[in-house]
Amino acid sequence: MQNRISDTTATVGRPIGVFDSGIGGLTVAREIARRLPHESILYLGDTLRCPYGPRPLAEIKGYARQISSWLAGQDVKLVVIACNSATAAALECIQQESPVPVIGVVEPGARAAVLSTLARRVGVIGTAATIDSGIYARAIRSLDAGITTFSAATPRFVEMVEQGLRLDRNPFEDIMAHTSAIYIRPAFLEIARDYLEPLKRCRIDTLVLGCTHYPLLAPLLSQVVGPEVCIISSAEETAREVEEVLARRGQLVPDARAPKHRFATTAADTEEFAALGAAILAHPMSRVQTVAIAELEDALARFEEGLARAERALEEAPGEASARAEGAPVQAGEDLARSEGGRPSVTLLPFGQEGGGYHVDDARERP
Repeated sequence: MQNRISDTTATVGRPIGVFDSGIGGLTVAREIARRLPHESILYLGDTLRCPYGPRPLAEIKGYARQISSWLAGQDVKLVVIACNSATAAALECIQQESPVPVIGVVEPGARAAVLSTLARRVGVIGTAATIDSGIYARAIRSLDAGITTFSAATPRFVEMVEQGLRLDRNPFEDIMAHTSAIYIRPAFLEIARDYLEPLKRCRIDTLVLGCTHYPLLAPLLSQVVGPEVCIISSAEETAREVEEVLARRGQLVPDARAPKHRFATTAADTEEFAALGAAILAHPMSRVQTVAIAELEDALARFEEGLARAERALEEAPGEASARAEGAPVQAGEDLARSEGGRPSVTLLPFGQEGGGYHVDDARERP
């Protein structure tokens, strides 16, 4: 990664970096492009190592650091972690390391859920890594400690999304439209009911889609949970936050400029990535490049070497090092106060059938 940017005006024309474990993050990239049509986007899907959900958080964190290092080397002006599992595993670490702002997808989704729920009973679905991390329960309760969250790991939904895309390969159909029938299939409905019926019995009125693949399933999920349940995708809220951050930094592209989007994948089959991606974006995808895993590993290695050089430079300049060291705990303390703020710790308690993977978090129901 590079030195911190001092002249924000020089970064205006740089792209927004977006990454995910595969194609799901394109739902976020799509909303960013819709909200900010003159901004360029550089998207990387780590399709070769997809899915992230079943992997340990430490492994996901390593992958996310590799990709964020690579994006920084591509001269992006902001990074969006368009993957809930990677946000849970690595957001704080990457924010601390990155020379540019880094936005995850969890907090925007949590804010939208808090504003939506009237019953104060929110369901969350996502990959095993996201649900087991408890990140949504913490994010929601940091905004409203009286809200009860009910969480369920729904790993097969990722498989369903990609299977559905392959079943209908018309790249010009907008599969994110609510009228789409691609996912309204008997086999998919049965899987969705198995996952969502326990959450319905919890009387939720809001359902957070805690995976960026899941907005593609919105028509199916809505059919199962019913029209009275508001379905929350973090994509729109994340795009809004991207706009706000760039506006504050004076880095929004002028309206007259045409965007230049780039797409990359770690998989060798760029044609399939382009075809599936075009279905999500609802328009043909420009040429897709392959980024080898070794290239991502090298990017992180170079970044870590840079960190080591910076540490040695501080050791050789005692005065400057002392001044920075004195300031560091204050900043760390402020960050801790913002993240904890004296709020009760969050505990995920078993809910439903034993071993069913459902959790409930409610401060009012704990001693």
